[in-house]
Amino acid sequence: MNQTVDIKELNERIRQESSFVDLLTIEMNKVIVGQKHLVESLLTALLADGHILLEGVPGLAKTLAINTLATAIDAKFSRIQFTPDLLPADLVGTMIYSQKSEEFVVKKGPIFTNFVLADEINRAPAKVQSALLEAMQERQVTLGDETHKLPEPFLVLATQNPIEQEGTYPLPEAQVDRFMLKVVISYPERSEEQMIIRQNLAQSFPKATAVVKPEDIVRARQVVRDVYMDEKIERYIVDIVFATRFPENYKLEKFREMISYGASPRASISLAMASKAYAFIKRRGYVIPEDVRAVCHDVMRHRIGLSYEAEANNLTSEEIISEILNTIEVP
Repeated sequence: MNQTVDIKELNERIRQESSFVDLLTIEMNKVIVGQKHLVESLLTALLADGHILLEGVPGLAKTLAINTLATAIDAKFSRIQFTPDLLPADLVGTMIYSQKSEEFVVKKGPIFTNFVLADEINRAPAKVQSALLEAMQERQVTLGDETHKLPEPFLVLATQNPIEQEGTYPLPEAQVDRFMLKVVISYPERSEEQMIIRQNLAQSFPKATAVVKPEDIVRARQVVRDVYMDEKIERYIVDIVFATRFPENYKLEKFREMISYGASPRASISLAMASKAYAFIKRRGYVIPEDVRAVCHDVMRHRIGLSYEAEANNLTSEEIISEILNTIEVP
């Protein structure tokens, strides 16, 4: 009996705490036409304290989206264009000799901000990726022999252009795994495209206003962790992840030769965390299977290794995930 009362209380508390989600969505929608999934994914990653990898052709408002989010949260934003000649110092900063004080002083790079847009991340060489990896994973940067903490909230939004592979470096698996979500964005609908033309040709382009403070986001993250997740849902998440490792145990023998490696435990953690954040965005105090299904593709699509056989059969990780979701019993 006690349990239901708690859930009721929790629901009420989360409904109050999540009221700013609507404000943020309204501000985002002022500037971004359509792309509902992109806006939801950005909020999910932000509340679940994870990074996002965005894949889409140029011109789909990827930069605009993160810029708008930063404005609406009154947070600092920097955009780094990744190029083959980029150096780690261009990202994290460096030590500079000051003649005045006759010692080395730290000059911080553009990574010291709340939102980092790593544009065309796969264009930069491995050294730069490893510098970004430390920032993403440890939320800190080492310059010389000193370690500097990054500000809170800290979110890396990396973009990848799927068409042009000329002069790009495939991202190391370890780094791809550090992204909580990989979101694939597609073209807008016809009516949305019309709206986009109108907005861009108007006298003034709509601008978002700051409706939330960065500290509100940090506080909301604590609340997201309190969202109730039943043991049945936990088992459901574990089943989904295990089905990518041992498909034959889940009546999915046909995928055994197709998957070269399954999702890591980081996938399970991200799936649970993103589901909680998604429930929070939907202003609910508990996770339901629909939340898990809603975030599953974005959490898992970059974490399944496909074998040559899968590629020969034109099988994508998307199809594998959909099949897993259709096969595994929903609690």
